[in-house]
Amino acid sequence: MVFYFKARPECGDYTIFMGLDKFENEELIKYGFPEDVWFHVDKMSSAHVYLRMHKGQTIDDISEGVLEDCAQLVKANSIQGNKVNNIDVVYTPWANLKKTASMDVGQVGFYNSKTVRTVRVEKKINEIVNRLNRTKVERKPDLKAEREAVNAAERAERKLQLRDKKRREEMERMEKDRQAELRSYKGLMVAEKMTSNKQIAATSKSLQELEEDFM
Repeated sequence: MVFYFKARPECGDYTIFMGLDKFENEELIKYGFPEDVWFHVDKMSSAHVYLRMHKGQTIDDISEGVLEDCAQLVKANSIQGNKVNNIDVVYTPWANLKKTASMDVGQVGFYNSKTVRTVRVEKKINEIVNRLNRTKVERKPDLKAEREAVNAAERAERKLQLRDKKRREEMERMEKDRQAELRSYKGLMVAEKMTSNKQIAATSKSLQELEEDFM
């Protein structure tokens, strides 16, 4: 089961979600999207909370309001973290999550610690948590199928972009050839290089002159 929440609407249409347990977290780790950002209470057990950014956005595009929503939700879903103040919540892009065979179910590491950020949560704000909980929806999605559908759509988009690129290159080549042909034609039509019929007649020998040359 995956729980879905809506971030504060004034910050835009953003979905926050988390798994029911560590086994669900394992699936979320495996089938995440490039736009997903992962949140967890630092040095304590907690839910794995994800924020799905809009396509093309990065971790730098998270607004303060949405960041606070995610941090509060993580704190509220940490048995230990929910009881104390001044905790740190770490967050990083889904692509930075590292999973090895030696790790326990639901456990993750990072490929690059420099891309892991920290936000301090002084205390639980019930108003925020309650607002998020009122938007909660439970679903049991086929995470693998969703990810495969995204992969297929991305492949189709790349194929379309490649086809458009080839078409543009062909059009540019044809235009270049046309311009070269025009330049060549204009060169042939330069007045200095042209000879009039009068000039031809003036320089041509008469029939009598040709006969005399032959004799």
